[in-house]
Amino acid sequence: MSVQPNLHDQDFYAWTQAQAALLKAGCWLEVDWANLVEEVESMGASERRELYNRLRVLLMHLLKWQYQAGARSSGWKGTINEQRAQLELLLADSPSLRRQLDDAMTYTYPKAREMASDETGLPLAVFPVECLYQREQVLGRFWPEADDGNC
Repeated sequence: MSVQPNLHDQDFYAWTQAQAALLKAGCWLEVDWANLVEEVESMGASERRELYNRLRVLLMHLLKWQYQAGARSSGWKGTINEQRAQLELLLADSPSLRRQLDDAMTYTYPKAREMASDETGLPLAVFPVECLYQREQVLGRFWPEADDGNC
């Protein structure tokens, strides 16, 4: 079974099927190793990006829920629940991503904070500089109490 050299660029789906067939048949010399390695690496990066994106959206909505309690809506609650559900599925499919959760929260929180400020119209200073939510809270059934900014 020979694979056209340009098939990867011409018809990605056909290329994936051809590579799978070559691997199943043990035709190691015919496998398009360079592109296969690149695609496998890309798949891992895609899963990681999804983790980061979903955490960013979830953190932003938790901040909005906490700091703009008067504007809470079923839409916000739905978004929080949906992000949690999708994160649960992602982590079930790729459990090794769990090891990256703390770093992902640290990395995504500043952007979530900025987005919460933009979407609520509240000054950025209203939102804590450091994420106060724990990983278990973010992924669990935690709903932050209203915070009117007074300590």
